[in-house]
Amino acid sequence: MATTTFLSNITTLTVNAVDLSDQATAIVFTNMREQLDKSTLKDTSRLYTGGLYNNECTMTLFQSYAASETYATLAALVGTATTVVATVTEGAVTKTFTLANCYLESMPVVNGALGELSTVDLTFTGGTFTAS
Repeated sequence: MATTTFLSNITTLTVNAVDLSDQATAIVFTNMREQLDKSTLKDTSRLYTGGLYNNECTMTLFQSYAASETYATLAALVGTATTVVATVTEGAVTKTFTLANCYLESMPVVNGALGELSTVDLTFTGGTFTAS
């Protein structure tokens, strides 16, 4: 069984062309296609086909209120479409993942607790996913 050890080495993470890689602690791109039931009365089990793409990017960032950082970059994007780009480098291989025209529905403004670093969890939905 082949295995690969991958140490996350995100070299850039941009949202709306602003680099937030120094604030990121986690990111997940999900390439998803809606499931459509194409079963008929003749079938003895469910059959499915792919529908519309419904891609998603989730990320966790440290909250920072400084200019050009987390809050300043993302607060104005709530309710709008934007682009998220992450570049990963593993040895000599570089891969760029892009979610263009994705939608940010909400953003936590304050998320803190005593003795913890403040973070925000964001979900960007929809849009067009590409890997190059």
